[in-house]
Amino acid sequence: MSAAPDLLLVDARVRTPEPSGHTAVAVRDGLITALGDATDARAWRGPGTQVVDLGGATLTPGLTDAHSHPVWGLEMFTGTDLSGVRDLDELRAALRGAERRDGWIIGFGLDHNAFGGRPVHRDLIEDVLDGAPAHLRLYDGHSVLASAAALKAAGIDGPRAFAQHSEIVCDADGRPTGHLVEHAAMDLMTPVLPTQPYAERRDRLVDLLTGMAATGLTSAHVMDLGGHDVPGLLTALEEGGELPLRLRLAPWCMPGATEEELDGFVELQGRAGRMWAIGGVKFFMDGTVEGGTAWLEHADCHGRGTDAFWPDPAAYSAAVRRLHRAGVGTATHAIGDAAVRHVLDTVEGLGAGGPRHRIEHIETVPDDQLGRFAALGVVASMQPPHTAYTRADHTDEWSKRLGEERAARAWRCRDLRDAGAYLALGSDWPIAHYDARQVLATAQAPRGAASARHGLTGLMALEGMTTHAAVAAGEEQVAGRITPGCRADLTAFAVDPVQAPAGETESAPIRLTVAGGRITYGN
Repeated sequence: MSAAPDLLLVDARVRTPEPSGHTAVAVRDGLITALGDATDARAWRGPGTQVVDLGGATLTPGLTDAHSHPVWGLEMFTGTDLSGVRDLDELRAALRGAERRDGWIIGFGLDHNAFGGRPVHRDLIEDVLDGAPAHLRLYDGHSVLASAAALKAAGIDGPRAFAQHSEIVCDADGRPTGHLVEHAAMDLMTPVLPTQPYAERRDRLVDLLTGMAATGLTSAHVMDLGGHDVPGLLTALEEGGELPLRLRLAPWCMPGATEEELDGFVELQGRAGRMWAIGGVKFFMDGTVEGGTAWLEHADCHGRGTDAFWPDPAAYSAAVRRLHRAGVGTATHAIGDAAVRHVLDTVEGLGAGGPRHRIEHIETVPDDQLGRFAALGVVASMQPPHTAYTRADHTDEWSKRLGEERAARAWRCRDLRDAGAYLALGSDWPIAHYDARQVLATAQAPRGAASARHGLTGLMALEGMTTHAAVAAGEEQVAGRITPGCRADLTAFAVDPVQAPAGETESAPIRLTVAGGRITYGN
């Protein structure tokens, strides 16, 4: 070793993510420089080396959340937490005592199952609001329930046509029910909602990223840009210190994007700071099962789900093709089977070579599509914690919407791995908790409608947040492994997350988190 390390980790059980037999890792200038044993470590140590004794902890490549919304999600994660509400009575009780912000009742995390099969309608809550405007986000992030006063404030008084698959749900007389489905409809509320002061937004982001690091996360694939001012916000944060996590952001491309806008996405690529960068572009091919906007090959049990998010799916394919030719990878939200098939068909039409593309969510997919992921080099990006919103007996809204056949092929993580696909794992925070240990645990022991046979091995789960996540970002040469030359992004567990039972991993202490060679949690 030509120069002494900045950081030296000793008495560790090093997984690369395979067992390595090494017990020491040397780090300099943010990179891993050597692996060895206690004797090597003594020889490497210099007068300025920080030495951390891990006391036998298992050291793995730093965990990556492959699908998260830490910036935009702060807007969604504002107000009264309704995630614990289980039925309509609990919802009404929560709203009676809800805190108000600038006169508004703002809520988030509301489960569709709380309505007990009833249509989402403002009449179910109006009498407990005392006339206050209320804006309640459902947990999926693709729909809201707005009260009469909120609709009036936003000037929403009837149906509208949108360039993308969105809907102001109205009754038989054309009056809005308060249920706003998908982004264009929800965005009508944005101008009238209370805003977060810049300082509050900045401080909340730092607190959030710090909390994420405490669960072992060293990086996140951010599936949005979070607003035009976000690069400036991240730059300002780095001027005052370091980000606790490495962030890779993918701006949204929506239906109707012009050639000039697509060229603008190309120009954004590579804009970066020390611990953040814009990389890739995010598309939506559909919405959610519970909201009736997942694109399905056959209608759901309510007769919905036969429309793509892009009214002209061929326009989506053309946009992906243009970005592909410019060397830009894409990530496409595709939950329903028709949406997944169309994205795979689009990538197949691109031909061999070029940037890597990925599909996000993949909540139901038929047998004949499983092998196409590996054949086309498309990464499957999935979020095992979402299974908690379903039930094993299929009495939840997700399962009832799909019917038994499609619900039986829920979250086929293991089938995709067995078919040779790269499988990147994440939380989709704030849709599910960001705790990386929960992602690992639910990947091994799926909940709800997801069959236990779809569970991954401990090693597969770890690979989903390390080596396979690196492949999803096109960073497999510099990330996802513990080997000289790779980034010094490292996570130390009190247990071996590969060998320990899922329930033990879920609550295992994190001894140390290192991002870019800097300790972000522990010690």
